[in-house]
Amino acid sequence: MLSIAVGAKPIPLSEVWPALTDRAAADYAVVHEMRLPRTLLGLLAGTALGTAGAAMQALTRNPLADPGLLGINAGAAAAIATAALLFGVGGGTGQVWFALGGAAAVTVGVYAVGGGRTATPARLALAGAALNAALYSYVSAVMLLDAAGLQRLRFWTVGSLASADEATVRRVLPFIVVGLLAALAAARPLNALALGDDTARALGARPALIRATVIVAITLLCGAATAACGPIVFVGLLVPHLVRTLTGPDLRWLLPYCALLAPVLLLGADVLGRVLGRPGELQVGLVTAVLGGPLFLWLVTRTRTARP
Repeated sequence: MLSIAVGAKPIPLSEVWPALTDRAAADYAVVHEMRLPRTLLGLLAGTALGTAGAAMQALTRNPLADPGLLGINAGAAAAIATAALLFGVGGGTGQVWFALGGAAAVTVGVYAVGGGRTATPARLALAGAALNAALYSYVSAVMLLDAAGLQRLRFWTVGSLASADEATVRRVLPFIVVGLLAALAAARPLNALALGDDTARALGARPALIRATVIVAITLLCGAATAACGPIVFVGLLVPHLVRTLTGPDLRWLLPYCALLAPVLLLGADVLGRVLGRPGELQVGLVTAVLGGPLFLWLVTRTRTARP
């Protein structure tokens, strides 16, 4: 409701429902052409990032794993920048496919460089940080080379919901739904995998299949969200830690609650950016970075870090 009501043209909360349902309402066009697609995209992107973060922390057994910190968002951004420079892809379904390809390549790369099945949390974090830095340097170089697309790419790499429209929502919806269903289906096997491969096999799980399913889910969720909104950091890191204090480590509860709470955090940050940046707005990627930075430092420096 707040996401629809707050903006350059404020809408009283009492008028939000009429503006959604009554074509004769004064704000009907504003709500359906701008506010509603933006809100729906925020819900989808928040669900994708929160679920992907929780699944990644469980898969890597690293409580500080995050699609942004491990370079997956950077991989999607690098693929989109390359598509814009070499092929003139500036949006549409093509951008989503390039983002998915970049996210998949970096997911596999981080896992391989980090040691594969013998990967440790520290090695995964180091591999992700190295690839993240290299890929964002590449994106910056592409932005300098492509003068015509500089402004568009610079705005996109900040992370924003402002350019959302109905076509964007329809474009990313199937990928996020499939990724979400795959992650939820892997919740019980991931619980078994947390006990070790041998124990998981004894319980009837198939570790290789579980890992492949979760990697596909993370790729779909992160790639689609990044293609639509740009790389938004810290949502996938913070939400699982907040939810874990309520549900415990059981992924059958953790993943669904992350899918519900992460959109609240993302839309809340978007609304806060509109309020603080008036008469303009602060992009949601900036707000989550400012809020998430101190919380991330707190997580890193805690003497007892909650583990998935």
